[in-house]
Amino acid sequence: MYRPTDDHDARLLDPARLDPAVLGALLARHGWRRRGGAAGHYARWTPPGGAAGTSLLVPHDRRFPDSGELLAEALAALAQSAAPSAREVLMGLAVPSDEVRWEREVPDGGSGAAHWAAQEQLRGAARSMLVAGALGTYGRAGYYGARHRRPAEAFLGEVLVGPAVAGRRLTAFVPVRGGRGAVAGLQRALHAARDATDYQRATGGTEAFDAAVALGVCHELVQALIALVRDAEGARISVEWSPGAGPPAGCPARPEAVEFSPGDLPALQQAAQRYVRAEPSLPVRVTGAVVRLRRERPGGPGTVRLRVLTGADVLQVRVALGEEDYRIAGHAHLVGLPVRVTGRLESRGGFRRITGGRDVTPVQVDEAERDRLLKSLQENLDFFEEACGAED
Repeated sequence: MYRPTDDHDARLLDPARLDPAVLGALLARHGWRRRGGAAGHYARWTPPGGAAGTSLLVPHDRRFPDSGELLAEALAALAQSAAPSAREVLMGLAVPSDEVRWEREVPDGGSGAAHWAAQEQLRGAARSMLVAGALGTYGRAGYYGARHRRPAEAFLGEVLVGPAVAGRRLTAFVPVRGGRGAVAGLQRALHAARDATDYQRATGGTEAFDAAVALGVCHELVQALIALVRDAEGARISVEWSPGAGPPAGCPARPEAVEFSPGDLPALQQAAQRYVRAEPSLPVRVTGAVVRLRRERPGGPGTVRLRVLTGADVLQVRVALGEEDYRIAGHAHLVGLPVRVTGRLESRGGFRRITGGRDVTPVQVDEAERDRLLKSLQENLDFFEEACGAED
């Protein structure tokens, strides 16, 4: 889960390590106005709306003796400023980040509960969109389901997210280190989704969404867009690269914002359904530890659940097995050995099920791994009883 910006103490910034050019770029990005200053020496910046009593003197560079003092004073003033943009500037300085910004046009007024619901809807859509961008770094697919889900979500723990006031605006600060690939992929995919949506609305054909898969468009991204646009009059997503890192290779220095409207929802919904239907099942040979066994009666076929070790990009799968393969899986479970099984990983249900499971074979592992599996077995004695029942 990503963290609110309040979790990060931006007051720990070191003025000696601050690049004046980066500070100036962030101030301009977040609406601060340059009001002049000594030419070639420093510039005076005022916050959006011209808030009284707040201005910053930012040196042009570090050539002058007082540049360090001016930067320290500027950081202190930002930390004390009540302007929301001041916090965003400090975040951009503290964590070299690419910024992803979502804006929704929602009706004014409404109850506090309605505002809360709008905030949660915006946060959920933004989170899903970042995950969709991360999924694209593991390969291209129209529908990922459970595949790559855990590593795609893992980087969210380092993402800082500001408040979502009234469900209208939200900014995510994605660290360049560890998150740039996801943001760059998301930026390309959003433009491809916009183009494919325009094509579908003009021609009625959804085939443009098939070609867009190569650019990172997928079921998960389309669903995030649907959630963002639903109950809004329009939505806008923009990306700004970290001033210190510059734009990634192959991406524009100033990407254009992408906009979607309620009129796009039918095309997006058709594309989401198309991606699920079109993604094929996959032949796999999975090695996994048996964590559950279940069958209706002794002496017949049954179903096992495997914690996947190798062979598929999911955490767990269910496998329906014949009587003999089920018996072998039960034996392996009792002695703490993983098994290898062949079948097809089905897209239905999110790639969490293998059909046609066969050729179940216990796999030898080193003592440390076997001890760990046995310990897991002992901590789940209810599974042990099910396994014993499989032997009757």
